[in-house]
Amino acid sequence: MEDEEQIKAPGLKWIKRATGRVPVWVADEVDVKNGYLPKTVNLSFLADQPEMLRAKCNALQADMVLWRTGYRADPLKFDGTFKSLLTIYEIHPRSTYRKLKPGSLRPYNHYLKNLKGHIGSVRLDETTGVDLMDWHDVWSENGRYLAAATTARAVLFAAVSFGIILRIEGCAALAAVMRETAKTLPHPKPRNQSATAEQIIAARAAAHANGRPSSALAYALCFETVLRLWDVIGQWWPMEMGGISEILDADREMKWFGLRWEDIDADLVLHYTPSKTADSSGASISYSLTKAPMVMEELRLWPAEKRIGPMIISEENGLPWRASIFAQRWTVDRKAAGLPATLWARDLRASGITEGRASGARLDDASKVAGHTASKTTEKYDRAVLEAADRFADARLKRREQSGNGSGNAR
Repeated sequence: MEDEEQIKAPGLKWIKRATGRVPVWVADEVDVKNGYLPKTVNLSFLADQPEMLRAKCNALQADMVLWRTGYRADPLKFDGTFKSLLTIYEIHPRSTYRKLKPGSLRPYNHYLKNLKGHIGSVRLDETTGVDLMDWHDVWSENGRYLAAATTARAVLFAAVSFGIILRIEGCAALAAVMRETAKTLPHPKPRNQSATAEQIIAARAAAHANGRPSSALAYALCFETVLRLWDVIGQWWPMEMGGISEILDADREMKWFGLRWEDIDADLVLHYTPSKTADSSGASISYSLTKAPMVMEELRLWPAEKRIGPMIISEENGLPWRASIFAQRWTVDRKAAGLPATLWARDLRASGITEGRASGARLDDASKVAGHTASKTTEKYDRAVLEAADRFADARLKRREQSGNGSGNAR
């Protein structure tokens, strides 16, 4: 490799990092607020390719100069580059991006920004599977973060797939290349963390000790009913997204959707349509809370006059929890309960499903309870789902009784 000092290119700077000096292209715009974007581009993936490094810097500099002249292209007109495709994916009114729930929007926005900075100026029709392999090495930091690389590829594939819908030239061919290349790349191992009933009881006790009965109720609901965490605590959506809610956070211009006390009927049966299936299959779940001892124990702490609106309310501000804050409080409870650091709050649903299957519950029952069934006929009948939930719950309760832990006592 050439000496760093000998590699000259417009905007190129070598920045000192813990791992050594890395090449970074820096825009020379002085207007911080309204200047050219991106302001910096990490080019470490080209550090050992001086000619490619110079070419990349020249391309970025040319794009900035063109921007400086006042040129404004139609953002929905494809110019052949990944930056253009990713922008179309973000702003087109019919894009699948606009159907993403808030929980998915956050990582998508993160990776879209990173993809634009890394490969934005690359042309689709010049991209090969070998390029994708090289990018995978960069995104995963040579295999250290396979999940990050996999997510980056998934976001890119989503944009390419929407490009196929728009019949953008090169997208169909690139999608085929991406599918074949993915077969050659390592994938992250699936999560296998699972909590026992005893560990859930310990986490609930810790939450109570920390003055957060709302957290204890959320843990019980996720584990017993196997609802997803984001359904139990709910999701905050930007005001402009679809749907009407009377639960608002005016300061952040957000509105809330999630599990409500009204979703429990007079017989203490929980009926809920998960957000993941609400706009697709419409699959709903029904679960008799009388067969969820941990939930029943928590419910005794909630008098009738409090059973209105969102079920899980933060003791700190009286509003439903924000996901990031709830996760922080879970960490506090997890540590206090002595649970492993690898156990996440969102693992509680999988833990309940795991307990059910280990207890001998039928796979099709577990699928119905989790809302995973593909049978649209079954999904239309609450009775079929509730009967499956009863068999699923009975198997779990029997296992707990045999292990001497049937009470679900958290305190």
